Amino acid sequence: MSELPVWADWVISFFIVLGASFAFIGSLGLLRLPDFMARLHAPTKNTTLGVGGIIIGSILYFSITDALSLHELLIAIFLFLTAPISAHLLAKAGLHLELKLTEQTQDLRKKPEQYSDRDD
Repeated sequence: MSELPVWADWVISFFIVLGASFAFIGSLGLLRLPDFMARLHAPTKNTTLGVGGIIIGSILYFSITDALSLHELLIAIFLFLTAPISAHLLAKAGLHLELKLTEQTQDLRKKPEQYSDRDD
């Protein structure tokens, strides 16, 4: 195995640590946030960014040590397509089941006229 240049070590390490940090923050949000809608937001956004950072680090590592490696892009594309869709479906199910929300979570369905595009 060949030795990586120092600049490559730093760049790859940066993306892996950044991705791991986002994934950790998303996991904490899932654990600590008070209700379903808030808990749904944290892992969807942060964990997707976390996996994205780790995938960028992996692409860089394997492209520098071997040949151009884009296999990881398939993982990223699949994740970036499925995470928002599944979060949307879970949010709609939560609204349909009328899950209890905390007072801090805004429910825009209570005053729909306030958020209307109509010119009165």
